[in-house]
Amino acid sequence: MKVAIVHDWLVNYGGAEDVVSAILEIYPEADIYTLVHDKKKMKGRFEKNKIFTSRLQKIPFATRLYTKFLKFMPAAFESFDFSAYDLVICSSSSCAKGVITPPTTPQVAYIHTPMRYAWDLFFDYQRRSGRLTRFFMNRWMPDIRLWDYVSAQRIDSITVNSKYIARRVKKFWNRDAKVIYPPVNVEYFTPAESGEREDFYVFFSRLVPYKRADIAIDACAALGKKLVVIGGGSEAQNLKKRAKENPNISFTGRISDEKVRDYLRRCKALIFCAEEDFGIIPVQAQACGSPVIAYGKGGAMETVVENKTGVFFAEQTAESCAAAIQAFEKLEAAGKFDAKKIAAHAKTFGRDRFIKEFKAACEETLAKVRG
Repeated sequence: MKVAIVHDWLVNYGGAEDVVSAILEIYPEADIYTLVHDKKKMKGRFEKNKIFTSRLQKIPFATRLYTKFLKFMPAAFESFDFSAYDLVICSSSSCAKGVITPPTTPQVAYIHTPMRYAWDLFFDYQRRSGRLTRFFMNRWMPDIRLWDYVSAQRIDSITVNSKYIARRVKKFWNRDAKVIYPPVNVEYFTPAESGEREDFYVFFSRLVPYKRADIAIDACAALGKKLVVIGGGSEAQNLKKRAKENPNISFTGRISDEKVRDYLRRCKALIFCAEEDFGIIPVQAQACGSPVIAYGKGGAMETVVENKTGVFFAEQTAESCAAAIQAFEKLEAAGKFDAKKIAAHAKTFGRDRFIKEFKAACEETLAKVRG
């Protein structure tokens, strides 16, 4: 059986690319189609597979400027010819799911999220954009939304990474979707043998605005708690200035997976402030036996069990987060969090489970389309 995997772009390796890697364990000979491919940054990744890029790859600096090409992405993905394939699988948070396949070629889409900048976060992106960008957003986005909806109707089977995203798929595309949680490397992120916890919290993420590291920093500063901020990004300098006068707040920058695992094994808890589609990091923390203090919206509501593997805060504010930290410490003092049970819960999000469920979804779609 000849299989094609379509992915938005291959410019960095992250959670979405790990989904592609897991799909390749099911269909190892699959060809990969993508908007642009940065061979240097993706060195050592997917090198055994044929990778086909769109014509946008020929534009100078395309692998850096690709996010500016939204207007041209639909046509780029629709230009791929899948007439020689028996199955097309799309991994999409942007336009990859909009490919055109023959009526006899099933298309299974794994949707990380419908385009946020076209739908629910449009006004947020607009506020943070310059005048020229806002001009083109207002001019182009109605057509992008229409194409996004229409192209979603062509998909034979939609799978999504959380119930949260399934609700968004229903709202924006009026399509039902099957939830298959993405694979998390729970074989690598495991509890320490000693099981001893130290008196500090961890915030681990890319340091970009929507991750809201400022909430964790302000909450820990107000309570006099130690916080280790792991990661890098556009907000790094602003956050360091914010915490400059507080010796309890420290920054590691980008560090190796081994060092991240060490911090997650030793910390009191992970603080997670973003509204994520799924959120792999809270699962990684739990796999290390660490409880999670999470904003109670989005995918974290499906991966953290309240008062058993963590606690939630209701509002995306430092005050609400600080109250949750205090509530967590009372529960912790009462022995409510068991590292072994927390890690066992995280194992339900492992790679083997994803592969089994996604393979079944593909086989079901193949059988349905072939009649």
